[in-house]
Amino acid sequence: MSMQSETVDVLTIGAGGGAYPAAFRLAKAGLSVVMTDPKGVMSGNCLYEGCVPSKTLRETGEVLESQRRFADLGLAGKVQVDYPRMVAHKDAIQGRRYAQHAQELRNYPNLQLISGNARFIDPHTVAVATGEGERRFHCRHIIVASGADVFVPPIPGAELCLTSHDLYKPDPTLKILPGRMVVIGGGYIGLETASFFAAFGTRVVLLQKGPQILSGMDPGMVATLLPLLNSNIEMILNADVERVEAMGSGRRVHYRQGGAEQQVEGDVVLMAVGRHPVIPAGTAELGIDIGKHGIVVGPSLQTRFPHIYAAGDVNGQVPLFHAAVRQSLVAAHNILGGDRALDYTDFRNVPTTIFTLPGAAYIGMTATQAAAQGVEVITGTYDFREDSRAQILEAMGGGIRLFFAPGSLRLLGGWIVGIDAGHLIGEIGLAVAKGLTAYDLAAFADQHPMSAEGIGKAARSIF
Repeated sequence: MSMQSETVDVLTIGAGGGAYPAAFRLAKAGLSVVMTDPKGVMSGNCLYEGCVPSKTLRETGEVLESQRRFADLGLAGKVQVDYPRMVAHKDAIQGRRYAQHAQELRNYPNLQLISGNARFIDPHTVAVATGEGERRFHCRHIIVASGADVFVPPIPGAELCLTSHDLYKPDPTLKILPGRMVVIGGGYIGLETASFFAAFGTRVVLLQKGPQILSGMDPGMVATLLPLLNSNIEMILNADVERVEAMGSGRRVHYRQGGAEQQVEGDVVLMAVGRHPVIPAGTAELGIDIGKHGIVVGPSLQTRFPHIYAAGDVNGQVPLFHAAVRQSLVAAHNILGGDRALDYTDFRNVPTTIFTLPGAAYIGMTATQAAAQGVEVITGTYDFREDSRAQILEAMGGGIRLFFAPGSLRLLGGWIVGIDAGHLIGEIGLAVAKGLTAYDLAAFADQHPMSAEGIGKAARSIF
């Protein structure tokens, strides 16, 4: 006897950034919407173990770094690191936001969130395994927004390592500040975490498999950033990790560099070598194309079935929360348009920030990418050593680089290293997305004394 299916207009597999913006938009339009998620709470990994909790620790580290810069004014030693209280603060922020999301859910009687694991039965049927048993839904539209999870490589002893999950989830595994930390992986998660803990006083050794930290990012940006990071971080390049072993209460990491066997010890080891998309069960059986980075979609976010969308990290296009939010809304708009491609995602022009201390951010085409594609650019420059706000805060490292097309002087992209990088990239990103030129940026009167002044000055530097 077949199980009775509940009928719903829209079902989302996941309740994070790729799902809930669409869910709210569609519920507001009067559609019945069900969100499913194994955690049973909204906001996905961003709030659970990603953006929000990690940046809560990051901002504490920023306070510490600022205090050290003003040591000559007698402020040194006034701030003490109490890591258990920092963790409690992080947990409180997560709890506050979960309560906020719960209230938002209560505002929509036609929207429900179900805790459970979803799997495809057929193109219009999804089964959800809940604590009370399985529920099946016949869905007019489906948004796959199941996100991504930590990738743990098959290295002997990998189970002895912590992951970002253990550091940032509510009630995390790590509650005591380690004296020594080994980070395996020099991507943005590994480098950010190394930066936070270095600010707290931990001695950090970071092992990067390849020849460049932040592999794949603009070498000029990376070369500008790394010397500005806390000296508590030691970076070892071309390190091929072979195994991790317990050593009393600590850990020992064995790696090979240039053919020679090496080892490094720490109180804890963080495995930060990347993430992988979480593909719902039954997806491949439907014939939905799954590539190296996730479910394959175009700018309309539709799969081979026009009523099935894949938004956010699960498609691997731009694995960032704010990109997922925009994609979620694109899916919602196309659902409201009768599964026609009426709205499109811009995968290229999405700001990316590396939240180290200090940070870096970029968007669009950089000089290195332009050279690789044979595209000529004109570079506008501004260094923070001449910036009034940077001088006030004794944070004068880094600067702004803007890349313009010759002739039209249209802004193609840019990067920032140093003060306020994550704040400034939004203005630059909007200019890139809207096709603004060096003339437009030069004519805008950004506030003084703020670091955003540097955008107009970088534009004027090419004239």
